[in-house]
Amino acid sequence: MGFFEKLKQGLSKTASSISSVFTASELDDEFYDDLEERLILADLGMQTTEEAMEKLRALVRERHIKTVEEAKLALREVLEGMMDVGTTTLDLSTKPSVILVIGVNGVGKTTTIGKLANLLRESGKKVLLCAGDTFRAAAGDQLQIWADRAQVPIVRHAEGADPAAVVFDGVQKAKASEADLLIVDTAGRLHNKKNLMEELRKISRVITREYEEAEVRTLLVIDATTGQNGLQQAREFSEVADVSGIVLTKLDGTAKGGIAVAIMDELKLPVLYIGVGEGIEDLQAFDANAFVDAIF
Repeated sequence: MGFFEKLKQGLSKTASSISSVFTASELDDEFYDDLEERLILADLGMQTTEEAMEKLRALVRERHIKTVEEAKLALREVLEGMMDVGTTTLDLSTKPSVILVIGVNGVGKTTTIGKLANLLRESGKKVLLCAGDTFRAAAGDQLQIWADRAQVPIVRHAEGADPAAVVFDGVQKAKASEADLLIVDTAGRLHNKKNLMEELRKISRVITREYEEAEVRTLLVIDATTGQNGLQQAREFSEVADVSGIVLTKLDGTAKGGIAVAIMDELKLPVLYIGVGEGIEDLQAFDANAFVDAIF
């Protein structure tokens, strides 16, 4: 099954729910109320849904749209416009580059790092992983498994070690091996923003001091199945870190998908990658048009 087919399958419930609205015979209040309800249920959230409905009604008036099919095309246009936050490509043109991967525990952070390492290695980059999450039991072991699958080297210390010390060693190895890219796993804690911020600052100081020639990008991993909670995570993490973009995981059946629209519209953060399965190949660059195609 191709990547788009997996995405379409993953969003099939949302597509079915939204498509059913467009079997209505006319653009009356019942149609708009039904559509609004379906968009909220698809995880766009109240704010994004209200904005989408307002824009749709405006287009219907401006273009004198009379049919449900025309309204469907107009809604597609509205959603694509709301997801337009500029480029959705991760800029790794500089060598060397560092990717800090952040996110709460359980969102698929370690899995995402392994898939991303594989994707970038296959694109020709020399990748090194760094196991900076030393607090969660077996986090290093899990990352080691993914490093082996992705066929990339890894730097790790014992559980409980200082993350900044692991990153220091990672930087030294990246320099010595002339790696194109160092991907750093970080501890998935958000319950204490002060601790998280301090930890990220320590890691950033090490990179700035020891690897000043490297460009740093920060990827935030969000579990698409958590809906509006994922939006809140994105909001809170972007307060304490300079987030370059989002990786949206678990778009493979239980996720409703609308969270992608909400994040890009409300926070103006690009979704850069999406995960649609457990396999190492199941992470791909995000394409807003293909995403909207899958929803419809």
